[in-house]
This record gives sequence, structure tokens and C-alpha cells, in this order.
Amino acid sequence: MRTPRKAKSDADWLDTLPEAFTDYLDGRRLEEVECIIPDLAGTSRGKAMPSYKFRPDETFYLPISLFYQTISGEYVDMEIENQWLEKDVVLTPDMSTATAVPWADDATAQIICDLANRDGSPLAIAPRNVLRRVLDLYKAEGWQPVIAPELEFYLTKPNTDPNEPIEPPLGRTGRRGASRQVYSMAAVDEYGPVIDTIYDYAEDQGFRIDTVIQEGGAGQIEINLLHGDPLRLADQVFYFKRTIREAALKNGIFATFMAKPIRDEPGSAMHVHQSVIETATGRNIFSNRDGSPTKAFRYFVGGSQTYLMQLVPLLAPYVNSYRRITVDGQSAPSNLEWARDNRTTGLRIPHSKPESRRVENRVIGMDCNPYLAIAASLAAGYLGMVSKTRPRDAVEVEIWETEDPLPSSLSEALDLFDEAPEIRAVLGEEFCQLYGDIKRAENEEYQREISPWERQHLLLNV
Repeated sequence: MRTPRKAKSDADWLDTLPEAFTDYLDGRRLEEVECIIPDLAGTSRGKAMPSYKFRPDETFYLPISLFYQTISGEYVDMEIENQWLEKDVVLTPDMSTATAVPWADDATAQIICDLANRDGSPLAIAPRNVLRRVLDLYKAEGWQPVIAPELEFYLTKPNTDPNEPIEPPLGRTGRRGASRQVYSMAAVDEYGPVIDTIYDYAEDQGFRIDTVIQEGGAGQIEINLLHGDPLRLADQVFYFKRTIREAALKNGIFATFMAKPIRDEPGSAMHVHQSVIETATGRNIFSNRDGSPTKAFRYFVGGSQTYLMQLVPLLAPYVNSYRRITVDGQSAPSNLEWARDNRTTGLRIPHSKPESRRVENRVIGMDCNPYLAIAASLAAGYLGMVSKTRPRDAVEVEIWETEDPLPSSLSEALDLFDEAPEIRAVLGEEFCQLYGDIKRAENEEYQREISPWERQHLLLNV
């Protein structure tokens, strides 16, 4: 059913939207608006409404209890006073995030909303606010972080039975994708219709893609985004995950961002390149004027080595995540060593000009919430710079084992996260307590499961 036509005065906000949105409308009338937020998992929650019901200066409401759920939808009892009153939190549209929903049948806009308490204070447990909290610390020092994320994911045959293994989809040749075809243009072309749809959807949303490559796994693709402001890039990753899923579904296949969806295939990472500029001058503070690395650069690396160890639950948030970072030879470092142009280290310094000197965090899994993972990575670097934390010596060779490996399980990672006062002060104790409780509940829920492997090998053999 068509919605009533809006009066011109009510539609003025449409005139402020980007050119890409006007091109997407192409003379059509906007039918629907989605007011959305990222939840703890980094997926969309919110409300959809006819466009005539939406106004940018209006506030909307959702129950705070949507942050009290595990990834399976189970609610968790926590030590929160009056937890089950289910008080409303306030959603205020951030119009700078307005963009198209190109897979919708009717012309639709989606807008990310800021979350606040009823008294107007920012909601401390909202992922977008956690990232803002970290960025405000940089701002107070006269710094502006710059990041560039790389998104790895798998295209798969539709998996309708969770007991069945995930398989690569059929490509244009009618054959299943083969692994170890990294950087193969033929492998990218194999799934050309999906890639084309992703490009089309990205263009409709006004997003620019840097590069697309075939990664090492069967049906594994990597999309690199252009560098920029961390909050805006986190918004783009949030949007891109939904976009890629929808593009795959339109072509009859699945896209998954699981860290390790297929046994014996590489996992999927969200590598994040990080640098910091001086706000007053625009100068990269990681490089001296003569091109040499600065103390700030070394302290950022030192902070990353020291504090990321306590932040692993935000970089690897699920039990499946640890299958990626603890498997030898699968292109995922299980350490926080650093080196120049060495992909076996968790912290890589890519070859670049001095003005582009940056630190690549290779530990983050693609199953992360982008707001929280970026916040965690920048928080570690920030703490290193303000506390002048010296890094260990750079490694000069391949490194597969280290005296200080990353945690091998979610439970072990959460133990480190619980005992991290400096990190909890930066991210906010209220958020850290909630996040830890939810992840503990997810881990306990998983431990109650009986896997196909157990049924296959233990049922009749023990």
C-alpha cells in the first residue's frame, strides 16, 4: 500500500542528503525509513516506518534489554539494578549516516541513530559510544586517528542445516571454488555477479571501495576500504556487512563473516591499518621530518603489544574466533610481535612513505563488532603513547611460536579482560562489565552443545 504524499515542508530534509541518495531515488518517492543501531554483535536493530512518519529532529525509543542478549538471542541475568524494567533508551538520528537501502523493493533510507539515556547522557554500553569515548581521548591530546579496514569474508553454498559443513558455492564455470587461489583474477571473476552487485549497492549508498581481491580460501573475498575517520569507517563496515549479505542472497548464495567457517581453510580477518595525525598540522605523528619513526610510533606499538592482550574478547568475540588465531599456517598470527613488512606478526608495519607510516593490526577477526574492535585497537595504542610503553624488539624472521601467545580460548581471553583496570577505565566499566557477562554466558551456552565431531567419533567408539 502506498503511503500518503508528504507536504514539501516535511520533505526538506531530503534535500540535505548526499548526491548518491538523490541518484538512487531517481525521481521516485521515498517510501520507508529505517532507524537503526548496531547491537553488541554489530548487527542492525531498530525500527522501520513510512517516510511521512520520520522527522530528523524526532526521537525514537527501544528497550535497553536488546543489549542483554547473547548471539543466540538468550537473555542473561546480570547484576544490574532493576534489569528487567526494560527501560527505554533514546534514539536520535545521525543524519550524516543517512544512506540508501538498495536491495529494498521500494525506495528506502537507513539512518544510524545515536543512543542516550532519558536524561540525555550517552548510553555507555552502546558500541558507537564506546568508540566515541576513545576518540575523545585522542582529541583531548590534539590527535586524530586515521584507519583503513580490510574486510575478508566467504561466499558459500546456502547452508540450511547447521549440522552440515559449509561448502563453497558454484561459480560461473559450474565448479566449486578452489582454495589457495589468492590474488587470482579468474577466481574473482568466478563470482562476478555477486561482486558486481556489491559494487552497485555500494555506489547507491555513496561508498567507495579501494580494492577487491581473491583471498586464500575457497570462495573467500577481501574488500579494502579507503582510509579515513574511525567512526565513519566503523559505520561503513557496519553497513557493508549487511550489504554483502544482501548482495549474496540476491545471487542465491550466502556470505558469512565467521572467523573460521570452513575446516582446513584460512580464517577471515578484519585487518585495520592505523595512523595518528596531529590535528593542528595534519602531520602523521608516527614520522619525524627526516622520515624516521618517532617515539610516538614506538609507544603506539608498545601499547598495542601490552594492552591488546587484555582486549582479545573484542577482537575475537566468539568461541569460533579462536579456531582462526590458533591454527598454524592459516595466515592468522597468534602473537602480538611486530615487524616491518612481515605477515607472520600480529602487528605489521607495511612498506610505505614516511607520511603514510602506519600499524596494521592483523589479529582482529571479521566476526567482530567493528566499533568495538576499532575502539579496542586504538585504545591500546593510546595507552601506549600516554604511558610511553616501549615495544619489544622487532622480529626479523618468520615467527610461528612466541613466549607470549594470544589466548587460545574465549574463556582464557575473558580472564585477561576481567583483570585489566587501565583498559576498563578507557572503555568504561559499565560497558566492560556488561560485555564480559554476555560473553561468559555465550561461552557457557556453547559448552552445553554436543558437536557433530563428538557424535561421529565418540558415540560408538568410547
